[in-house]
Amino acid sequence: MTTADVSTFQAPKGTYDLLPPDSAVYLAVREAIAAPARRAGYGYVETPGFETVELFSRGVGESTDIVTKEMYTLTTKGGTQLALRPEGTASVLRAALEANLHKAGNLPVKLWYSGSYYRYERPQAGRYRHFSQVGAEAIGAEDPMLDAELIILADEAYRSLGLRGYRLLLNSLGDRECRPAYRTALQDFLRGLELDEDTRRRIDINPLRVLDDKREAVQRQLEGAPLIADHLCEACKAYHEQVRELLTAAGVAYEDDPRLVRGLDYYTRTTFEFVHDGLGSQSAVGGGGRYDGLSEMIGGPSLPSVGWALGVDRTVLALRVEGVELALPAVTDVYAVPLGEEARRALFRAVTELRRAGVAADFAYGGKGMKNAMKSANRSGARFALVAGDRDLAEGVVQLKDLESGDQAPVALDGIVAAVKERLA
Repeated sequence: MTTADVSTFQAPKGTYDLLPPDSAVYLAVREAIAAPARRAGYGYVETPGFETVELFSRGVGESTDIVTKEMYTLTTKGGTQLALRPEGTASVLRAALEANLHKAGNLPVKLWYSGSYYRYERPQAGRYRHFSQVGAEAIGAEDPMLDAELIILADEAYRSLGLRGYRLLLNSLGDRECRPAYRTALQDFLRGLELDEDTRRRIDINPLRVLDDKREAVQRQLEGAPLIADHLCEACKAYHEQVRELLTAAGVAYEDDPRLVRGLDYYTRTTFEFVHDGLGSQSAVGGGGRYDGLSEMIGGPSLPSVGWALGVDRTVLALRVEGVELALPAVTDVYAVPLGEEARRALFRAVTELRRAGVAADFAYGGKGMKNAMKSANRSGARFALVAGDRDLAEGVVQLKDLESGDQAPVALDGIVAAVKERLA
């Protein structure tokens, strides 16, 4: 390859291009994650790729790494500060509030979404600066059955993909009644530790974020930290017990993890994470929880809500670790190989008819010779080749060749669609 063959431009550091055939796997994963939510009455929502910075600083939390270190921000010509969205929940809730969906009289508002998100962090396996998630949010109802529903839907998505090596971690973070007392106890404990200045600042702003610190030196010191489970009020205990019972009744295995906190400020009560031990340090493949106060944080009314986001990239990595091959639909069922100009026109018409009839069909473009065209047919993954020359057309037929067995048979020009559909069935 010469320097003239190399593109001047490359994908930015920490990002990736999705190209065939790998892109088909990503599409299948997105579809599989979304399918259970759609069956449960969740409607699709799509929000802009950027929002005002304040939405995330107020909602996600000013003390989080996401807001302080990882957001891509820009200032418009008019002086407005915008940020590429680092997560989906705040944007979806903002959109629902702006459109007054919560006033339509049918709560909860159930929404699912799929898209790209952006965080400036050190790229590594399973962690990118541009990544893909599918999420689901149920807005405006406080009901343990809703928490359980969402967890069950995520579990169904992973199961449908054939993923087996994941674990579900579960915890409760309490609510505005019982969290303050726990917060004080945790702050008292953390102030006695040897922590760097940045981490000490978090003790005052949001001490739960310190528990989420992944550094080994910090985790060792946290071994004796007070647990939220020991400080839950009776209402939160009862709520959490109901969620656990519902999951058990649905056959969804989980592990109680009293140290589990999510990296965002808005979570209350139910908190959960799906992890896969085959992914190394970036073991989380998805997670979520209840966020009863987020609507008020961003200027809306009280709307208790719950949701999750599952990582498409991480899920694909987990499937590869387990060696799971997804059953993907054929990109091409029929590949047309014309010999001569008249055959090009006849087979192009046939390809158009096949596509209109729902059959995936492609064509040997560029006037390739027979040998090269048949190589292209085999590379396409098609099951059949449609081959025709002047003699075939004079007889009113084309040759339908089975590329697996090598068998070939003439088919009437006006019966191509029926013949192909019969063989594919």
